[in-house]
Amino acid sequence: MFYLLFVDEQKIKPEKSNASSLIEFILLGFSDVPNLQWILFGIFLIMYLTILMCNSTIVLITRTDPALQTPMYFFLSNFSFVEICYVTVTIPRMLVDLCIQKGNISILACATQMCFILMLGGTECLLLTAMAYDRYVAICNPLHYSLVMNHRTCTQLVAVCWISVIPVVIGQTYQIFSLPFCGSNRINHFICDIPPVLKLACGDTFVNEIAVYIVAMVFVMVPFVLIIFSYCKIICSILKLSSAKGRNKAFSTCSSHLIVVVLFYGTAGITYLQPKPNQSEITGKLLSLFYTILIPTLNPIIYTLRNKDIMAALRKVLSKILV
Repeated sequence: MFYLLFVDEQKIKPEKSNASSLIEFILLGFSDVPNLQWILFGIFLIMYLTILMCNSTIVLITRTDPALQTPMYFFLSNFSFVEICYVTVTIPRMLVDLCIQKGNISILACATQMCFILMLGGTECLLLTAMAYDRYVAICNPLHYSLVMNHRTCTQLVAVCWISVIPVVIGQTYQIFSLPFCGSNRINHFICDIPPVLKLACGDTFVNEIAVYIVAMVFVMVPFVLIIFSYCKIICSILKLSSAKGRNKAFSTCSSHLIVVVLFYGTAGITYLQPKPNQSEITGKLLSLFYTILIPTLNPIIYTLRNKDIMAALRKVLSKILV
């Protein structure tokens, strides 16, 4: 009996030490396509510089041009700033890994990256909701727009978008990285996202998965439902307009925001609300590429090309530079 207990203890000890001795992960990234490493590096670098340049331009012109000092462009400039922060958390790390072809990342660095990805992603969700509310007030209640959407209200909405996410994200990140990690330390992904990290955890992760679903429902589904409700009311109000020119103008100001909402919420919802066993690693990578690189690249293009005010402000800036 004593011998059996001794053997069981010897079996348990290595597992505990293995879990506690894990000090880093290895992000596999795109190691399965070694011939494409430098091509991917070039593509991601160009897209990263494009995102920085386009979003910085939007922030600059919305802050300096007098014609763009409205709540809609105030929210847009904040959204563009969040986009810059979001891609800076993810893409430079990907570029370094592609360059040196090593994906070693400490547990602390992995937790930090995950925390910022979740925080900035949650802030984007709430900002998109605030932007939808702004359009709702502007179109459905135009006479009270300047009173309701004053500068103080807009600043408070943006502050809530940032502050409300922070404690939830820190708590969830702490909960995930409090799990024991034994066995493989290879993350089949290019960023420290929740689904691939949870797959490496030992023991029962049911509570953590439920927590992920709850947070995703609060910060993804609830804002999405509010946005859809706002746009249902907006569309009803637009259809009541007698002027065709007024309807076209109202649709044009809302269409770009609606396109971004569908792209962003669609990929985020599939990533964080899909059951863990059904998640394909290849699909997870493709979805992550979509919302970490492609959507931030498309967002400024969608907002600028479909917005006459921004295009006019941009032409004004370029004319000053070229003269």
